[in-house]
Amino acid sequence: MRTRPGDVLIVTKLDRLGRNAMDVRATVKRLAADTIRVHCLALGGVDLTSAAGKMMMSVLSAVAEFERDLLIERTQAGIARARSEGKVLGRPSALTKAQQVDVMVRLTAGESVAKVARDFGTTRQSIMRVRARHVSVGATDS
Repeated sequence: MRTRPGDVLIVTKLDRLGRNAMDVRATVKRLAADTIRVHCLALGGVDLTSAAGKMMMSVLSAVAEFERDLLIERTQAGIARARSEGKVLGRPSALTKAQQVDVMVRLTAGESVAKVARDFGTTRQSIMRVRARHVSVGATDS
């Protein structure tokens, strides 16, 4: 999209202009410096480069940033609680513990990652993850 001085940029919501309140303000300020007006439909088509628009934008973008920060805090608290309860997070391993032991035995014996992956019906990346986990655990055991 290309804008020229005197154009009007219409956005549906403020969060379409930036990632946070400061980013939105900077974008509107830069556009205003180029004499490009910004109208937000969610605010009734208010011109964000006007005095009233700047005030509304500041308040609403600060509230949106606050809500996003709260969501992040709640998510992190939930993850911490789940970990403290012993829940395993993330995707389940493609291989059982016994299969992982077999993988390490075969890799240590010199078999290639590709062959082991084919034999177990999984990806090379899964085999390399098992190897990396084994190496990192072995490094902390000594």
